[in-house]
Amino acid sequence: MPSRPKPTPPTLILFVRHGQTPTTGQVLPGRAPGLHLAEKGQEQAKAVAERIRVLKKVDAIYSSPLERARETAAPIAAARKLKVTVDKGLLECDFGEWTGAALKDLAKKPEWGTVQRYPSGFRFPGGESFVEMSARICNTVVKLKDRHPGGVIVAVSHADPIKAAVADALGTHLDLFQRIVVSTCSVTAILYGGGGPAVLTVNHTGDLGSLVSS
Repeated sequence: MPSRPKPTPPTLILFVRHGQTPTTGQVLPGRAPGLHLAEKGQEQAKAVAERIRVLKKVDAIYSSPLERARETAAPIAAARKLKVTVDKGLLECDFGEWTGAALKDLAKKPEWGTVQRYPSGFRFPGGESFVEMSARICNTVVKLKDRHPGGVIVAVSHADPIKAAVADALGTHLDLFQRIVVSTCSVTAILYGGGGPAVLTVNHTGDLGSLVSS
């Protein structure tokens, strides 16, 4: 009898949210260019690079094209002596006409309740829908894990795409993804294997040395 093909080894993806910017928590920056890390964000990026340094291996580092993400990926890459590969699939959601708006003003809009409680039914005016964003990040995950079977990948992205990836890995409906918290420069680790994904940690800000699947 022909031998069975060996199963594809699992791939570990470490999703890192970019560091703090001068407007974090105040506006919806979206894809607007020119937003850089604040001094606090630069410190966070250096700290997460040191936390990731303890891992036995990192095979590749990917980043959203936006400045705040690339500036977060840079010290991680330097610590591992790797280059950063920019991937548009890791981009922030396209908030369209809401880009740059103050969160306190958006919270007054009647549509804000839909954003929080029924995101699968919402499209940002002139921008992307949450469903499209979720499909984009999930397709990017498939591409990256297939590119690095058995590898460890760092993917620097943004809060909403990371939350959508977590919801998908957990089999949670997109309408509940707002319950997931992803802080600046936190690490969310998901192991993608043949039997399905295993969420190892979400919004992690501590030691990564014991990051294993039980």
